[in-house]
Amino acid sequence: MPRFALKIEYDGAPFVGWQRQKELPSVQGAIEAALAKLEPRDHTIAAAGRTDAGVHGLGQVAHCDMDKDWSPDRLAGALNHHLRPNPVAIVACAQVADDWHARFSAVERRYLFRLVTRRAPLVLERGKVWQIGHSLDAKAMQAGADRLLGRHDFTTFRSSICQADSPLRTLDELRVEAVTRQDGAREVNFHVRARSFLHNQVRSFVGTLERVGAGAWSPDDVATALEARDRAACGPVCPPHGLYLAGVSYPHDPFNGA
Repeated sequence: MPRFALKIEYDGAPFVGWQRQKELPSVQGAIEAALAKLEPRDHTIAAAGRTDAGVHGLGQVAHCDMDKDWSPDRLAGALNHHLRPNPVAIVACAQVADDWHARFSAVERRYLFRLVTRRAPLVLERGKVWQIGHSLDAKAMQAGADRLLGRHDFTTFRSSICQADSPLRTLDELRVEAVTRQDGAREVNFHVRARSFLHNQVRSFVGTLERVGAGAWSPDDVATALEARDRAACGPVCPPHGLYLAGVSYPHDPFNGA
């Protein structure tokens, strides 16, 4: 059975998340249903990361096993046809080795979180960014973010229902980028990079750093929260709709030239 890697873009708003759930709309379920239109049988795909309800995908990666020897372009086109009208698109497809795995072969995940400070309601980007009405100090947020870099016990910054065996993770990047938009609002982008993440880790980071930017916390308070290793020490968890799975890296990029 030839195996194919899929790079996937999706709007997470109408879904309960990536993972298939019985009788509820999921990104995985939508893609598996499209695969069943091409080869009528049960399909199970594996993804690099299981995004939560409302979280979007810019560069999610999954793999599927097919019966026929599809050309990657034809498979992507056929899937996109059958995915309509779901807000899901296969943006790249490549045949990979039989032992290649979207999750276990990955060496890095990258997330983007978008936050906009604007008083007027967002119309065109509603559900795509976290909007707040007060200004933020990006330099203070970066100072707080720097306290989180490296290998730590991130118990404070993971969900109480996280199923990971260990809270130890290595955070390679947490970069705060503030820009002025054409509408005059300030947008703050959080670029987060690690081999793997705990459940709600990125949203816990951003919610905590927002408190730093607003002046309610100091950067040193972030270090204190980290050292507490206690979920109760975490700042507020921000909403999911500003979060994007931006990309996944592998030792050899399967989509290079795809």
